Amino acid sequence: MDSRSAVIGAPVGRIEGPAKVTGGTRYAADVSLPGMLYGAILRSPHPHAIIRSIDASAARRVPGVVAVITGKDAPGHYQGKILRDLPVLCWDRVRYVGDRVAAVAAETREATEEALGLIDVDYEPLPAVFDPLEAMQPEAPLIHENAAAYEGFPLQRDATDVHNGSTRLAWSKGDVEAGFREADLVMEHTFYVPSRHQGYLEPYASVVDIDHDGRVQVWCSAKAPFRVRIQLSQAVGIPEERIRVNVVAVGGDFGGKGDARDVPIAYLLAEQTGRPVKIVMSFAEELTASNPTHPTYVTVKSGVTKDGRLTARKVRTIHASGAYGAMKPNAALSTWHYVGGGYRIPNSEFEFLQIYTNTTPGGYFRAPGAHQYTFALECHTDILARELGIDPAEFRMRNVVSAGEEDAVGRKLRVISAREVLEAARESSDWERELQPGRGRGVAIFGRQIGGGAAGAVLTAAADGSFTVLSPTVDVGTGTHTIEQQMVANEMEVPLSRVSVRPGDTDSTPFDEGPRASRVTYTEGQALLKACNQVKEMLADGAGLPLTVTIEHDAFQSEDVMYFSAQVAEVEVDQETGQVKVLRVVSAHDVGTVINPLGHQGQINGGFVTGLGLAVTEELVSEDGRVINGNLGDYKLPNILDIPPLETVLVASAGGVGPYDAKAIGELANNATAAAIANAVADASGARLFELPVTAERVYKALQNP
Repeated sequence: MDSRSAVIGAPVGRIEGPAKVTGGTRYAADVSLPGMLYGAILRSPHPHAIIRSIDASAARRVPGVVAVITGKDAPGHYQGKILRDLPVLCWDRVRYVGDRVAAVAAETREATEEALGLIDVDYEPLPAVFDPLEAMQPEAPLIHENAAAYEGFPLQRDATDVHNGSTRLAWSKGDVEAGFREADLVMEHTFYVPSRHQGYLEPYASVVDIDHDGRVQVWCSAKAPFRVRIQLSQAVGIPEERIRVNVVAVGGDFGGKGDARDVPIAYLLAEQTGRPVKIVMSFAEELTASNPTHPTYVTVKSGVTKDGRLTARKVRTIHASGAYGAMKPNAALSTWHYVGGGYRIPNSEFEFLQIYTNTTPGGYFRAPGAHQYTFALECHTDILARELGIDPAEFRMRNVVSAGEEDAVGRKLRVISAREVLEAARESSDWERELQPGRGRGVAIFGRQIGGGAAGAVLTAAADGSFTVLSPTVDVGTGTHTIEQQMVANEMEVPLSRVSVRPGDTDSTPFDEGPRASRVTYTEGQALLKACNQVKEMLADGAGLPLTVTIEHDAFQSEDVMYFSAQVAEVEVDQETGQVKVLRVVSAHDVGTVINPLGHQGQINGGFVTGLGLAVTEELVSEDGRVINGNLGDYKLPNILDIPPLETVLVASAGGVGPYDAKAIGELANNATAAAIANAVADASGARLFELPVTAERVYKALQNP
């Protein structure tokens, strides 16, 4: 049997599966070192306040307490992915409920809890602002005196001309005002999407040990070990060479675990005590003080002709950045991956603002900012179609971009299959079928580019004919290492059993940016192909075994390639109560070579469930800056009883930039779901929602006030 056809495209089970199901997998919280202390953090009860004084004397007297540190002990330490505006521990001011003020290391968890309760902090409360629209008003309290002065501030994205502004992304094309004058109909709508947690089940854990050689050994729940090393170095002022980040399994990410989080605090405690320290966040801390999604307002204004041709679009998106911008690469959300969307628009303006608020600092989520933006854009698109009396799917078909055309921000797209996946979703959902009263059908599309960046691989060929991959990429549950195993088996023409893959630490592997932006199979895969080719060439030239090659690879982002999905939801709405039942969802995807069908479908299923939660159940509810549903009982993640039947349609086409013509899938099933469901609700009942999630209460109110 041909090796390529036998391995590439085979539904191979997860390489890490047996260890996970038998409990053998080691996560950061499982790390146990001799003499290890437990760490815990005191967090601010105020959304905005001056710290007058901190008295930790009583806490230090608690039996079992070895060290107490405060921001007053270590002022001037900031951390962040790029922008470093987040204090490791606050020394002069707190800016959200949950800001870190002090930390304790003790022999037992009970001692840490007792000590935290005895730290006396004298606060002077200040006025606070929680809504980004209010924060932009001149009379609102100023959260940062000079945001542009922080290390790493991206001056090319400066939005400090806006009150409490942090960063701005903007694009334009043509003459938007002329486009509106050309239109027969101009409509404008504003949508709101609340904050959500990424929903991973493993809370972030940080372990730090300073060994006898003075090297800083780190274990943490982060998907980007090299980025953690950089962030820790910058936060506490030690050289990167002194730091080794040891890789452990990560129990889910979904965008939320790309930072060093509490690692700098664990380091400061380890440095003071001379012993290893472990800090594990509680679920309450995760849901109230980690790095959730951004509460977002999106205003969309579009012009369209009577026959359904878009002439102009203007979008203003305002994200509540939270108290700091540190949790976001570039201090912004990477909307450049999808802002152009799938529609042919000759005149456009897009602006995305990050506004400081006295709320939990926002971070990344799968396709950052996309579910907010897509909900608004696709609901607005449905409203336009219905106002014109055009079928919503047909209206989209008239306006979607084809290969060779420009998107809404002027990028000429070489690869795009928006039309094809939309047609496939329409056909598979039996779009023309008449539904019984109380039922409705909605459609939405979403597309994005993939990211590039640095990746690497270490491949060893042994004398017994086996191969070992030392991967710098953390597998966060997406099956990365399984795909690497398949690729090496295929390229070296050996059975899967002859290939092992294991993660490497920051000492043993080349730099890797970590899984993000649907890039891993593309970037890591290309590095691995290079490694295989180099091994084959060296063996052909007579090299001896064992043989090890190390590849450093930098894959560039493909600006002219955009992968698309389309989803159709069918719902039933109770007109008396507003209760919504999602009956069925069809999810169509543009694909190239599917390297592992099992993992590929798993990504679609998982993405859809994420999108379902964003659509109908998930919302972090706050009062005066304090999250009031900070537990998994009140913060409703979807469970098996909530999930409707899902039908997947794969639309094969050429143009994939990944190995073997593969295309990204990871972030393409979660972002159109909310809009498809909201559009279906409007179709079933006439209740148009401009806010998520789609709850019975909101639908009922919309029914009472059409």
